[in-house]
Amino acid sequence: MKTRLLFLCLLCCSWFAHAQTIMGIGGAIPDNDVLTSFPVAVRGLTPATINGTFGLQSVCVTITHPWVGDLLLQLQAPDGTVLDLSVNNGGSGDNYTGTCFNSTATNIISAGAPPFSGNFRPQGILGTVNNGQNANNTWQLLVRDTSPGDVGQVVSWQLTFGNAPAPPFVFTSSNLPIVVVNTQGQPIVDDPKIDAYMGIINNGRGRRNLVTDPFNDFHNKIGIELRGSTSQSFPQKSYSIETRDARNVEHDTTVLGMPAENAWILYAPYDDKTCMRNVLTFDIANKTGHYASRTRYCELVLNGQYKGIYVMMEKIKRGADRVNIKKVDPVDTVGNKLTGGYIFKIDKPTGSGGNTGWNSTHLSSGGRTIRFLYEYPKDVNIVPKQARYLQAYVDSVETALASPNFANPTTGYAKYIDVNSFVDYFLLNEVTRNVDGLRLSTFLHKKRRSDGGRLYAGPAWDYNIAWWNANYCAGNLATGWAYNFNTVCATDPNQIPFWWARLLQDPAFANALKCRWTTLRRTTLHADTLSAFIDTTAAHLNEAKTRHFTVWPILGVYTWPNPTPIPASYPAEIAAMKSWIRQRLAWLDANMPGTCAVPTATLAGGPTPEPQVFPNPFNDELLFRTTLPNSAPVLLELYDVTGRRVARQDYCTVSTGPHELPIKAAAALAPGIYVLKARIAAATYNVKVVKQ
Repeated sequence: MKTRLLFLCLLCCSWFAHAQTIMGIGGAIPDNDVLTSFPVAVRGLTPATINGTFGLQSVCVTITHPWVGDLLLQLQAPDGTVLDLSVNNGGSGDNYTGTCFNSTATNIISAGAPPFSGNFRPQGILGTVNNGQNANNTWQLLVRDTSPGDVGQVVSWQLTFGNAPAPPFVFTSSNLPIVVVNTQGQPIVDDPKIDAYMGIINNGRGRRNLVTDPFNDFHNKIGIELRGSTSQSFPQKSYSIETRDARNVEHDTTVLGMPAENAWILYAPYDDKTCMRNVLTFDIANKTGHYASRTRYCELVLNGQYKGIYVMMEKIKRGADRVNIKKVDPVDTVGNKLTGGYIFKIDKPTGSGGNTGWNSTHLSSGGRTIRFLYEYPKDVNIVPKQARYLQAYVDSVETALASPNFANPTTGYAKYIDVNSFVDYFLLNEVTRNVDGLRLSTFLHKKRRSDGGRLYAGPAWDYNIAWWNANYCAGNLATGWAYNFNTVCATDPNQIPFWWARLLQDPAFANALKCRWTTLRRTTLHADTLSAFIDTTAAHLNEAKTRHFTVWPILGVYTWPNPTPIPASYPAEIAAMKSWIRQRLAWLDANMPGTCAVPTATLAGGPTPEPQVFPNPFNDELLFRTTLPNSAPVLLELYDVTGRRVARQDYCTVSTGPHELPIKAAAALAPGIYVLKARIAAATYNVKVVKQ
């Protein structure tokens, strides 16, 4: 009897240890960018519940396709959980041949080469499906051919369950806010936004956020869609979000402490392994006096799946707390209201904004057409008179730049643009060596005539492949000028307008660059300042980055367009970027054009002691301090870097003794460099001042 029981026990153990494989049925892959399901009904799986003890071990596929880089492969479990197997890997290569996805493989699929054969780790966490669900139901292999032109077929596929399951990923808490999005089974597409729900857990600085905590920052309906152009091919997706109310109507609301609005971005830093290049750049832009999107780090759970580190950021939009320009309504077709404000950009026709816009009448230095796209008002809202006005104004800017007298401070380009914003925008793109800079994701905005009416460069946007993160068109070099892109990559269809090379031909603009660079290198762009920001941010992400690179195991692995050598760890990524920054700063120090000699006072029987300007740099108030030995008239004038007078304060008679004379118009000036010229009786006094 004991022998019989022992035999039965061994038989049962042997049966449970044996892997159970279920074969799926293949078929044609439609060449129409539609997600196609290849289902298989799992029946009789014992035990039925899959978890960390018994569960899914591997998924194997054989697929014929002449351009596998077009294919998105996913697995959908019976409970609706969807995980990425392979996302647009392999480029123009052929076929998946006996390709098995499991958690123990040495190489991730994104690091392999077609024809894919053998064992690979998938791009998602296979163990996500081993979550306690009943596996005896319908499973689906999901395949999408994302680009037309090639036909393929799923030849066969199979699921293997056993006692060595892929371990589930468990996310319980974070020091970062937790964003939870539920689409109720709907796929998120490029356009239009789908209806969904979003909740945010944010218990405040220094307190942990648990996934079981109640939503206490935001909890309501949203619209959500994919965002980006090239980034849509990344496994970790970025999303555009519209916050809504309970009636499903767009609603301005505060998110993670940022000013109330309804347009937001959940940015996925997939190809930026530091996860901070955009955040660092926007911080610099803000510190130099310009609006750039506010950012907050968080971790995302989408439809029950942990998706890693994300950055919640403000979408570029008109508003008092964003791009602060006047509203333009369809009825604003004459007079002052017609003149602004407007936001437009130079960009690819893909992504947000579409292809609606107009072509520049001036070619790039490489003979390419530059296309401008409407951003605000949107292409569906801008009326013909407004479109014609904006186009005519931009044409006036380009005509002035192209003219022989372009440097004339009264009739040249300075009549039309805010020079200080162009100086800072240029420096931001050069210090980051942004390979996309000045030609893609390049925003500009124009203020209303009553607000000065000029064209401004910015806001800053899209620096994920800047700061030594691009292996093409010299984007990896710490030397050379980014604005020379047209020479470096003459065959690229997206080129830089002639504006920037032309501006540098004006000594006044070059001198302004030099002065601004000299000032910023002591403060915002000091190597130690940048290093401290990077170290603080890395410490903030230290815990979350372990989870992030568990679900996206790409450390030490090439991810487009990472330059080489590829650092093997997160600390090495940080160290490599900091090293490159110091090299870049040194090269710019040695090669920045222009001169910046601070004007000296020229006194002829003037006041004693020498006058002072306070504070410098200044924000809203600028004071001229002087002690007069005798009463005298005092004339105070401010000039911008092009020599144009922007403020005047005339004191007809100032009595003997000490005085602090305010320059009232200074508060309205844009951030930048100015020269204060003071005339006191027969004496003159000149000094450089900086508006923060």
